[in-house]
Amino acid sequence: MSPKISKNPFVRMVQYCMEDVRCVKERDPAARGSLEVLLLYPGLHAIWIYRFAHWLYNRKLFFLARAASQFASVYTGIEIHPAAKIGRRFFIDHGHGVVIGETTEIGDDVTIYQGATLGGTGKDKGKRHPTLGNNVMVGAGAKVLGPFKVGDNSNIAAGAVVLEEIPANCTAVGVPAQVVRRDGLRVDDLDQIHVPDPVKAEIESLQQQIDKLMEIQEKIR
Repeated sequence: MSPKISKNPFVRMVQYCMEDVRCVKERDPAARGSLEVLLLYPGLHAIWIYRFAHWLYNRKLFFLARAASQFASVYTGIEIHPAAKIGRRFFIDHGHGVVIGETTEIGDDVTIYQGATLGGTGKDKGKRHPTLGNNVMVGAGAKVLGPFKVGDNSNIAAGAVVLEEIPANCTAVGVPAQVVRRDGLRVDDLDQIHVPDPVKAEIESLQQQIDKLMEIQEKIR
């Protein structure tokens, strides 16, 4: 159970920072202590700079907000737009190459690994980026693209490309991503190695059509 959050802005900021350090220590078995996390974890630094940039953005200090976010991008290799909405106890593990777009919304207790992108497809206007529920995990190199929701307690496998909504309590893998586990039960026999290959499937379908046409041609002769 989370401690009661103070209404005093300074105390609340300190509480959030303590939460961030605690969640890193809980989720990263390589973390040896609070001082190491405070000084040497770029994901933590990126989140704290984001929170300051978001504070500036909400006060319409857009240039300063973007300047802060760009500094974080250069310093940590993690790019978070200051307009994104991110909940508590957000953990970016390793972090290099993580990109979080402007209209992204992220719930509490979310974990994201290196190289992940929460982005848009370039076709949408307004709300262009995904919404992640609480306790979501996005694996290394995964791409979640578009203005849809990934439900609470769902996992996106490493390297997956998610282009449509993922319900709560699911695991999605592959390119494009498919749900392979829901509410703890396997949906089919897929795993992260034996995932569908849409290009191969399309080629096989075309080959079948060609074979049928050749059979018809032989009969006509």
